[in-house]
Amino acid sequence: MPLLLPILLALACAPLAYVAGRWRPGAAAWVGASLAVASLVALGWELTLGPARLVLPWAPTWGLSLEFTRDGLSGLYAVMALSVGALVVLYSRAYLPHHLELKHRPARDEVRFHVLMLSFMAAMVLLVTVDDLLLLFVALDLTTIVSYLLIGYDRDDPESRAAALLSLVLTGATSVVFFAGAMTLGLQYGTFSLPLVFERAATSPASTGALVCLAVGALGKSAQVPFHFWLPRAMAAPTPVSSYLHSAAMVAAGVFLLQRLYPLFAPAVAVRDGLLALGFLSMAVGSLLALVADPFKRVLAYSTIAQYGYALVLVALGSEGAPLYVAAHAPCKAALFLTVGAVTQVTGSKKLSQVSGLRHSLPVLAGASAVAAAGLAALPLTVGFFKDEVFFHALVQKGPAFMAAGLVGAGLTLAYTLRLWWGLFGGARQDVPAAPRLLVAPVVVLAASVLAGGLLPGLLVAPARAAASASMTRGEPATLELAYHLDARAENLLAMGAWALGAVLFATRLAWTPGLARVLDGTSRFGPEHGYRLLLHQLDRLSTWLHELEVRDLRDRVASVLVPTGLLGLTVLWVTPLRHRFIPGTVGWADLTLVMALAFASAAALATLRARGHLVLVMLISCVGFSLAMVFAFAAAPDVALTSVLVETTFTLLFAGLLALLPDRRLARAQQEAQQPRDRDRFSAGIAGVSGFLLSWSALSHLEADRVGTQTVKLAEVAHSPNVVAAVLTDFRGLDTVGEMSVVVAALLGVTSLLGLKGKR
Repeated sequence: MPLLLPILLALACAPLAYVAGRWRPGAAAWVGASLAVASLVALGWELTLGPARLVLPWAPTWGLSLEFTRDGLSGLYAVMALSVGALVVLYSRAYLPHHLELKHRPARDEVRFHVLMLSFMAAMVLLVTVDDLLLLFVALDLTTIVSYLLIGYDRDDPESRAAALLSLVLTGATSVVFFAGAMTLGLQYGTFSLPLVFERAATSPASTGALVCLAVGALGKSAQVPFHFWLPRAMAAPTPVSSYLHSAAMVAAGVFLLQRLYPLFAPAVAVRDGLLALGFLSMAVGSLLALVADPFKRVLAYSTIAQYGYALVLVALGSEGAPLYVAAHAPCKAALFLTVGAVTQVTGSKKLSQVSGLRHSLPVLAGASAVAAAGLAALPLTVGFFKDEVFFHALVQKGPAFMAAGLVGAGLTLAYTLRLWWGLFGGARQDVPAAPRLLVAPVVVLAASVLAGGLLPGLLVAPARAAASASMTRGEPATLELAYHLDARAENLLAMGAWALGAVLFATRLAWTPGLARVLDGTSRFGPEHGYRLLLHQLDRLSTWLHELEVRDLRDRVASVLVPTGLLGLTVLWVTPLRHRFIPGTVGWADLTLVMALAFASAAALATLRARGHLVLVMLISCVGFSLAMVFAFAAAPDVALTSVLVETTFTLLFAGLLALLPDRRLARAQQEAQQPRDRDRFSAGIAGVSGFLLSWSALSHLEADRVGTQTVKLAEVAHSPNVVAAVLTDFRGLDTVGEMSVVVAALLGVTSLLGLKGKR
């Protein structure tokens, strides 16, 4: 199974790095990066063999399989995740010791960081190679969980914990919405296998609701409006986390989902129009915020929102250049994140207003980051030039309004990129210590890849076409071309207009930046982040109210369970057909003992309403339970009757032990309150009682012994069990049996402990 080799190597990175870290903390990064490179080499070799699929049976009776694919799209994203991931892990080897020292944490915590980073890399490789809707959701949730741990890596920092919680809530919630869409498609097409889903969608388009759910899941991951506000907050994480997760991995996962599932979105024009509008809106919001932000990483975070807005526009337009855009953006943004991390480490500063002129002290870093910035701004001789070329080409097909929007967006990109780089390396000289070589080397390597893609664009054509053919062109051969054209075509004119606009905006930034900052600060009070905070505040108030209501009175606590359950049961009965729902049976002399047991249980239950003492109440409740055990015995269920007797005996002892420990004054007060039932108590009891009675009557009216009993007997024979009861207890519900035994043992231990405490007193 050669297709699994890169996946298995990626999955092995984290555990082997952990083992190496136990021997020597610094070895974890080197072992993990080496295995990532090995996985990358294996992937490169496999990509030369062409597309392939692997199907491993998982639950055949349910039609579920573990399906993996190797095509142009998965190959492009896996190469991006592995290559950038290996460089970031090596960078972390030099970054983490200083970071941990500042946070007053032990050096061994470095191992945990590398294990989490490598785990995320493995989750990304898994995400881009699976070929099944359910596995897509599983891999998506794995990235959510690991990113939560990485963003909150500085667990003693309140800002980090809050940022991690925000990312978990938002991306986790949107992942659940994605799951709803995946389940809808699985039910609609009778399969979760993506090739079969695409095949059946060609004749029966996917429902709009399912596509909207899938889009929400993708938008949440890619931090697009209105879910964009979690990404800037996530910059509280260590810089390597920001560099990898929020440029080349996690944020890319959302756009990847849209590209992988594009055959479903292609016929849905209304959904794609919505994605197009959100893409342009994300471009505008991210760009404007990047123009006024002061912290280094926030500038890059807002620019990431904007750049993935570009990618979203390309996906919505069905452009072949969408995969290329994401792949070209990743090394540029990762290099700039690593640059600001190195600057923060050597200067101790995190804001543009605190640094300047670092090109004199950090010339290599300044040069490499200049190449990365040029790539992000789409200047010639960098791979970024071609990402904007495919973007402009797609907009030209749509008309002047789209072309104008693209020109403004590209101009804003150049303006905030120049602002960031000049703020770091331009201006008055500032002398700082030299950066460690391992902090600079990954930036140089990424910058070299940005230059290589710009100088040799032919190298990008084949992988870009393969990725587009696997997604955007729905299996048709892609016709993407990358080359420099020295003529007056629309794409070139738009590029030059964008450069001119960006240069003017940068040159005049001091005149308009303060006003823009005030406007954005005012609008932020009414944005989605404000709504999120308000929602959390209201939920917190509701939780506090429910908690106070619950702990104030045991009756309210019981009612909070019984009333919703009762209302749900009544609702089920209301919405289902009532014909032959309740069938009255006949009672003969043979049922006399059963009727007597039920009557005794009912009388004991009614007597509890007038009980004057807690011990009497406990005994009456026990009478109810023992009477029901008699019912089970008379109904030919001796095993259930024996279990009921055991449970009733145990809990009677437990209650007796508790009553012996409680103060007499509290018992008297509780007894007095119990003798004064409230109207809401009668209402709660009525709802629960009526619902339980009707549901029981309905269930007993439609017993189908043949379907249940016959199948149980047959399955017991298959399980090689001597009798049906043994098969049920050990095979069919063995885990449930173990749980019941654990509860009984725990209760008995509790009773023993309570009686021991009473003896000591």
